Amino acid sequence: MNLQNISQNKVAGGWHKQYQHDAKSVNSVMKFAIFLPPNASENNKVPVLYWLSGLTCDDQNFMQKAGAFKKAAELGIAIVTADTSPRGEDVADDENAAYDFGLGAGFYVNATQAPWNKHYQMYDYIAQELPALIEAHFPVTNKKSISGHSMGGHGALTIGLKNQADYQSISAFSPICNPINSPWGKKAFSNYLGKNQEDWRAYDACELIKEGSSLPILVDQGEADQFLEEQLKPDLLINAANKNNADLMLRMQAGYDHSYFFISSFIDDHLEFHAKNLS
Repeated sequence: MNLQNISQNKVAGGWHKQYQHDAKSVNSVMKFAIFLPPNASENNKVPVLYWLSGLTCDDQNFMQKAGAFKKAAELGIAIVTADTSPRGEDVADDENAAYDFGLGAGFYVNATQAPWNKHYQMYDYIAQELPALIEAHFPVTNKKSISGHSMGGHGALTIGLKNQADYQSISAFSPICNPINSPWGKKAFSNYLGKNQEDWRAYDACELIKEGSSLPILVDQGEADQFLEEQLKPDLLINAANKNNADLMLRMQAGYDHSYFFISSFIDDHLEFHAKNLS
């Protein structure tokens, strides 16, 4: 497994630890971070919230900016944050190093098109390989929920909806709700998945929720988000949920933008939401 501890810091009575490991699914070395609350031990394993970050981010953005440690420690929840794409000199990147495709922008899909399919199997990494590693090496149970921001909100929604037996709840901040009709999504999906748009539907939250959802979902969206109308389209998620009686609560928050200032303002609500469903 070659699991290597890179750093660790005591925080809120628990521990934030960063690791790297050889990841088979993405054929590269991956980094992740884990927060273990004070009550986590081999004799008292705790549930896990997986967090997926957005474009340009890595495993540290949430840990350093969200302000989640005190509430997670209080609730007894571990938090695992993943990187947003495979990394390494041999990993393909956008030829213009664009922020919204390639490195830092894996979109949590399994790429089918060359050269991306060699490494960009982020769906398998998040849904299968990373949870298996966490449950094998840390004092956690197999009970888990998933959350994320922007591109990571898209990832949390789609991975949770496609694996409803594995997760207790889903939440998201400012998610890309309908990527098959979003400029970010169209660019990523056409390159990673090919030109056949029917193949894109398997990674679109609005399309998946139409198939039926039994999981509780909480979404927060800032009304002052600069990407709201063109990229995020929460109204389409509401429409899909209403048509299928999905258990969705979507809250529009006046004055808030797309930043971690927004996330830090409401992260306690999300942790309490997940704790209720994980108990």
